[in-house]
Amino acid sequence: MKKGYFYIAVAVVMFTSFEVVLKFIAGQINPVQLTLCRFAIGFVFLLPVALHSLKKRGERLDGGTMAYFALLGLIGIALCMPILQMAVSYTNSSVAAVMFSCNPVFVTFLAFFMLGEPIKPRHYAALALEVVGTVIIISPWDVKLNMTGVALALLSTLLFSLYGVMGKRKVAKFGGAVVTCFSFLFGSLIVLAFILLSHIPSAAQAFQGAGLDSFANIPVFAGYTLQNLPYVLFVSVGVAGVGFLAYFLAMEYQPASVVSLVYFFKPALSPLLAWMVHGEEISANMLAGVALIVAGSLCSIIPGILESRREKA
Repeated sequence: MKKGYFYIAVAVVMFTSFEVVLKFIAGQINPVQLTLCRFAIGFVFLLPVALHSLKKRGERLDGGTMAYFALLGLIGIALCMPILQMAVSYTNSSVAAVMFSCNPVFVTFLAFFMLGEPIKPRHYAALALEVVGTVIIISPWDVKLNMTGVALALLSTLLFSLYGVMGKRKVAKFGGAVVTCFSFLFGSLIVLAFILLSHIPSAAQAFQGAGLDSFANIPVFAGYTLQNLPYVLFVSVGVAGVGFLAYFLAMEYQPASVVSLVYFFKPALSPLLAWMVHGEEISANMLAGVALIVAGSLCSIIPGILESRREKA
């Protein structure tokens, strides 16, 4: 039991610090290039856990399953993560972190349409609080906030929510570690293929003509320096590797509903960490929005935990 809470604490630290640490290297390393580095290393870290899970469950991966994992990798890794990293380049890391933390509530509603899972009154209340809190943080009436960054953060959140719902279809059979590990593998391979494609002159010119210079001639190793290497290793080994590994190890000791609280700590802790590290201002609207998002999160998760306990009693 205590080990479960320890793993949850490790995951909270890793996931909460991601956008804040990413701010140190924003603009230094191509977002697509960094995505390849992060999730290739993450795959290596998760592979032993995934193989153990497959052996324990007596399952094997067939061609259809691998194709499904490839689709997950495309959505949750190859598309979602570079977009999130670009969002951090345009807006405060705390804003990107808070908005991305809304994905559990979005997952609830996507699961209703895609998986037929019921939506309870608490989910509607949670969504309302989350949306209002997000709008207050974004403050569309505030011209100082870069709306390009906001749009990119929202798009990455939607993609990650879709990734979670689609992944859930395979979690029951293979386990979360297997689903995440092999989506990391295929996501990395797709990103690598895209990087190679970006060096074709006609493709590079097309991206540059569309104003997407960061998607043209994407490097694989360029940009890494002794100064930014610690940050690169942290977001790769720490967040993608240790963070996800701790998240799934926690699943062995605690119910999924309890472990999922990891994402609900982010909106409360990320702005504080961004203030401590980057000196980012914690405005009144940020505090109000965080309070509403946390309230919405608790409204969604706490009743579920209580229901689970009553069923076991």
